This record gives sequence, structure tokens and C-alpha cells, in this order.
Amino acid sequence: MTSSPNKNPLAEFFRSRGWAFRYAFAGWWYVIRTQRNAWIHALVSAAVVAVSFWLQLTPQDWAIIILTIAMVWIAEILNTALEAVVDLASNHEHHELARVGKDVGAAAVLIAALASVVVGLLVLGPPLWARIQMMIKN
Repeated sequence: MTSSPNKNPLAEFFRSRGWAFRYAFAGWWYVIRTQRNAWIHALVSAAVVAVSFWLQLTPQDWAIIILTIAMVWIAEILNTALEAVVDLASNHEHHELARVGKDVGAAAVLIAALASVVVGLLVLGPPLWARIQMMIKN
């Protein structure tokens, strides 16, 4: 994007960044609206964040949780983008390579989701178990 001589370059920079954020949020909203698994990711993300607040995690544990949630969302978003490009390229016709592309993208989401479960158990499991035991004793 080039700026005209009469425009403030700093204002143009911030305006273009604003549009970039709008496009990014529009993409995220598209994923949430159109992908069933994105609703599962959203609900699980919200539950994990709520439990993390309740457990009063350390900053290091919060960093791990946030990165793990982001990893799953990134995988889902990239998979949705890959599916759209494959559908466009294949004109929605069945093709072996189109199937492979979609399957591999889905595998990436599956790996991210399974890894997030393991991370969740490792990070949230011990303090959650301790909190539950404390509640049972009282």
C-alpha cells in the first residue's frame, strides 16, 4: 500500500493496521460460524480459562495454558483455510490429493487437541485434584 503525498504516513499505517485486524477477526468469526469443532474449542477454551482463574495459576502455568489454547485455535484456523483452498482448487470435485490435503489438515487439529488434553492434565490436574480433596475434607 503506497501513501499519497498529502496523507500522514503514520495515520495511514494505523489505518492499514486497523483493516488488517478487521480482516483477521472476520476470518476468526468465519471459523466460529462455520466449523462445528470451533464451537467445541471455544467452550473448552472458556472452561479451561475459568478453571485456571479458579485455581489461581502461576504466570508460568498461565503462559503454558494460553500457548496451548492458541495452538489448537491456530491448527483449526489453518485447517479451515486449507479446506477452503482445496475446495477452490478442486472445484468441489472429489480428488485423491484433495482428500489427502484435507485429511492431513484434520490430523494437525487432532494432534493439537490431543496435546492440549495432555498439557491440561499436567498443568491443571495436580492443583485441581488438591482443590477437590480440600473441598471434600471441609
